[in-house]
Amino acid sequence: MIHLKNRSNLLTGFVLIVISLVSCSSKQADIMDKNKALFFVVFSGNVTLVTTILKDKPFLEQKHEKGRTALMHAVYKRNNKIAALLINAGANVNTQDDIKNSPFLYAGAEGNLELVKMALSYGANFNIFNRYGGTALIPAAEKGHLEVVKLLVNTAGFPKDHINNLGWTALLEAVLLSDGGTVHVNIVAALIDGGCNINIADKNGMTPLDHAKKLQYVEMVKLLEKKG
Repeated sequence: MIHLKNRSNLLTGFVLIVISLVSCSSKQADIMDKNKALFFVVFSGNVTLVTTILKDKPFLEQKHEKGRTALMHAVYKRNNKIAALLINAGANVNTQDDIKNSPFLYAGAEGNLELVKMALSYGANFNIFNRYGGTALIPAAEKGHLEVVKLLVNTAGFPKDHINNLGWTALLEAVLLSDGGTVHVNIVAALIDGGCNINIADKNGMTPLDHAKKLQYVEMVKLLEKKG
């Protein structure tokens, strides 16, 4: 069995060979074109190698395993340095993979504030939704990513009251799918302060306030009643 360190060294060596092939000519690189080389370089996590191969201007929207672009793979690995290099080189922050994640949507869902900011600066599309029909804000609210929630809810044009396939807004999810603790109380406060509509009900006609009362989330009830 090859140890992890040795495997990493082998991968780096392989990538260097790939770059060498790509630098020669397209005919000599039949077994590994520049687009595949880019994916391997991103997988290696080596910023220097990524910088090198980007100089050869590979096609950044080439999809590989599971429909992922090189940028999507970097985002999954939370390698913001490589993601930034790819975005600055022109990689699309809205390209979705096989499960409808895009760099922007996934960054929001995972609370990757740095990458969310970058995506907003590079044309994040607010009309592209995840597999649940949701925006980047909805899972951010559910998972308690306060800074991402504050950023998105105060971004001009962002659909803060979007309703996903389950019939829930970000505010509904912040109440329904939380434990009523401090983190989500702050999320609810941020959503209210950001102008979210507290009266949008779910498919059963229950509003965020109705759910907060049913779940006995006292602090959330106070916030919602004050707004109402």
